[in-house]
Amino acid sequence: PTSVPRGSALPMARKKIREFDSKRLLQQRLKSLRGIDLPLKAVSVNMDSNLDKLPREHGWLQESKLVVKPDMLFGQRGKHNLVLLNASWEEAVVFLRERLGQEVSLGAVSGQMTHFIVEPFVPHSVEFYMSIQATREHTIIRFSNCGGIEIEENWDKVKELSLPWGTDVDTFDIAGYFGAEFPAASVDSLTAFIRGAVKVFDDLDMTFMEMNPFTLDAAGMPLPLDMRGELDDTAFFKHANDWGHMEFPNPFGRKLTQEEEYISEMDAKTGASLKLTILNDKGHIWNLVAGGGASVVFADTVSDLGYGHELGNYGEYSGGPNTEETYHYTRTLLDVATRNPDGKPRALLIGGAIANFTDVAATFKGIMHALKEFKGRLVDSRMRIYVRRGGPNYQKALQSMKDLETDLGVSIEVFGPETQMTNIIPLAIQWVESK
Repeated sequence: PTSVPRGSALPMARKKIREFDSKRLLQQRLKSLRGIDLPLKAVSVNMDSNLDKLPREHGWLQESKLVVKPDMLFGQRGKHNLVLLNASWEEAVVFLRERLGQEVSLGAVSGQMTHFIVEPFVPHSVEFYMSIQATREHTIIRFSNCGGIEIEENWDKVKELSLPWGTDVDTFDIAGYFGAEFPAASVDSLTAFIRGAVKVFDDLDMTFMEMNPFTLDAAGMPLPLDMRGELDDTAFFKHANDWGHMEFPNPFGRKLTQEEEYISEMDAKTGASLKLTILNDKGHIWNLVAGGGASVVFADTVSDLGYGHELGNYGEYSGGPNTEETYHYTRTLLDVATRNPDGKPRALLIGGAIANFTDVAATFKGIMHALKEFKGRLVDSRMRIYVRRGGPNYQKALQSMKDLETDLGVSIEVFGPETQMTNIIPLAIQWVESK
């Protein structure tokens, strides 16, 4: 199979990607999977781009009228007057130089304009809407022939098809379901396009794909004008080559904390994976989780139990980090988790699935070193530690962690693979809710 079915038992970490990457993936994969050539051209422009050099690399920039728009993970760009239409390359350069690095406010959110996408301007008379969304049990396809900036006002005209996991879209009568919305001359091309997009969606482990609008070119071929995409980043191990050099940008206006920047720099220098996102620096439940899939499961379970508002962070350490890397990761997390004690109990969840290759005892050495360093602050913040781990040397690791209890002066409860991974979460919640 081209992808693993993402049913209710499997995690999905939805990460937004830039429009340029969404279109790149769609174009490449439609060609390789279905033989469909999307007539897409696009250039990504950022703060480091050489605007004088780009036309020599992409001759069409000076051969056609252009569209220039921010590629910053926010919508309604036209409504915010941030789109340049039907422009020459010279006009595009002026527009870009005025706005690259500019601070822009969108409602209550402000951020710097750092990325734009430049494409050919496509005159068109029809605008369609299409999206594909992964849920726990279905793939939902939405379509409308009333696409564009007024889609929200016309949402009642969006038609929806829900395909259970495992359904092959090629066996479903797309034309019979959406056909009344299709121009008569384009039924075949639109049917093939929708089926192909769903195949790409599944093949690349996407969680969301939206084209609003897409239109038809002079030959009747569907052509996305604006596009959004999200990937399940827990599937990165499957798609390092398929996705190419993929950046997962932060939401517009969100600036990394000092701790997040530090871990990001560590992550860039190691073959392991070190990720940290601070959700609530005043939270009382903190996760120190091994593995990308496990990190999603832990965060989802805390939220499902009604305590998402108490979740301090989302993150993972995986890929066999060494003792020093684990130490620095843990002490960075503990520095935030133990700040400003407020008298209310806090909990640290040290968890993960059953490791295949990672030496659990080796990674625990780094964790224990950091815990000893923060002994006083752990006590002051009324922290309790709940550990569940399995894998090579897990017995030694758990015993060492339990032996640390007396030295730290905080309660440490340890569990091996005989205990389900998330069973420690209700214990942590009970402690946080105690007086």
